[in-house]
Amino acid sequence: MKENIVHCSQFSNLSQVECLGEDIQIYVQHLIALHDDFKFRFGNIRSMEIPPWIMNPFDETKIENVILQEELLELSANEELKVTFKRGYQKFWLQEKIPEKYPGLWEIV
Repeated sequence: MKENIVHCSQFSNLSQVECLGEDIQIYVQHLIALHDDFKFRFGNIRSMEIPPWIMNPFDETKIENVILQEELLELSANEELKVTFKRGYQKFWLQEKIPEKYPGLWEIV
């Protein structure tokens, strides 16, 4: 009985190895299970609505909440923070002084 052999040429490290079709099916099943687990655990992240001011707090964005609008206005006028924003919005919001100075914005972020 001849075994079903699949060549794994798409993967440089596996291109010299002959993979059995039944082994590939096991790997595929594991990858499908992993994918389903990721969809279950992190599905809500894909549907999150991120306000535009989080991505760029220095853009002229209006917020309906007056307190948050005041905090955003104060933040956007801070020249020191504008410099730190150039390192990326993720690092910007994770600065120690952001939660202290802008607690309303920080709570949403």
